[in-house]
Amino acid sequence: MNVLQVLPSLNSGGVEKGTLEIASALVEAGHHSTVLSAGGRLVEPLEKSGSKHVTWDIGKKSLSSFFQVRKIRHWLAKENFDVVHVRSRMPAWIIWLAWRKMPPNHRPRLVSTMHGLHSVNRYSEIMTCGERVIAVSKSVEHYIKANYPRADHRKLRLIYRGIDAHEFPYGYRADDKWKESFFKQHPSLEKSLIVTLPGRMTRLKGHLGFIDIISNLKNKGLDVKGLVIGGEDPKRKGYAEEVYQAVAEKGLASDIIFAGHRSDMKELYSISSVILSLSTKPESFGRTVLEPLSMGVPVVGYSHGGVGEILTALFPDGAAELNNVKQVQEKVTAILQGKSKPVIENKQFLLSEMKRKTLELYETLTQEKR
Repeated sequence: MNVLQVLPSLNSGGVEKGTLEIASALVEAGHHSTVLSAGGRLVEPLEKSGSKHVTWDIGKKSLSSFFQVRKIRHWLAKENFDVVHVRSRMPAWIIWLAWRKMPPNHRPRLVSTMHGLHSVNRYSEIMTCGERVIAVSKSVEHYIKANYPRADHRKLRLIYRGIDAHEFPYGYRADDKWKESFFKQHPSLEKSLIVTLPGRMTRLKGHLGFIDIISNLKNKGLDVKGLVIGGEDPKRKGYAEEVYQAVAEKGLASDIIFAGHRSDMKELYSISSVILSLSTKPESFGRTVLEPLSMGVPVVGYSHGGVGEILTALFPDGAAELNNVKQVQEKVTAILQGKSKPVIENKQFLLSEMKRKTLELYETLTQEKR
């Protein structure tokens, strides 16, 4: 097969990571893989793994982007792709407008993936344009059915995002060299129980609730420290200052560590007693919940969206009601006191399954009568 994936850019993020994973799977299976985007730091690893990258900016939310439709149509016809897979709204509009005017018997098959729980409007509805529409979780599948009645629900296919079991192995522990280096940098964490909140510094991630939880746990006599992983959002400096002020007011300056953006997540999960997911907005999947759970590290989070699905499957004891900080605190206490059941080994949300099902979808669609 000759497959094209389309997205705005290749810098970072879950959509970008999934694109590279499918590109790699295509190459490994002997197919031709091309990715179209405006470029970014992930172009190099994409090309090293055997895929071709075409630099073309069709992700800009501007009327000028629509002037590229005709050029895209000619290019698609020339390249003779079997499948075109769109993963983001603006590029999906450009590709769909080009694709729909191509002769039906000579155009590629069109696949779209709904990666997020987008705002409900005509602009977002384009993500249901594919001849097959991939939903990355049951939450996304239900969201499409509830909010886009014009979409043909027979086109929907549930393919969970997945992680590499070797990348986040069950029972993994960081080596002594890494721990020595990390605890030298943050000595206050070495002898304490660590409660970790991964996520960029935005209000939706629940940092203020996290501060309350750490404060209450300490007031109960538990020797805990809070670890926040994730950098400040340049557009939300005021919120970051609000979080730091709340820490100071509660006298927790030495008890909550802000580690900023980190690339050694596996090691950080491994030294944590429990991970929290306090996002007040439902997520379409929840990779930072699945990664520690796959290692056997308990997670407590608000049970909605994709996070709720993952917790229900792998660690039901960690599922808390939305915005119920007190319940989160109780569940964390039970884990720290050893009164909670162990995490179930992840055999459902696997990268190998995501790759297999996606390539199978491509193959089935290309063989299907138009």
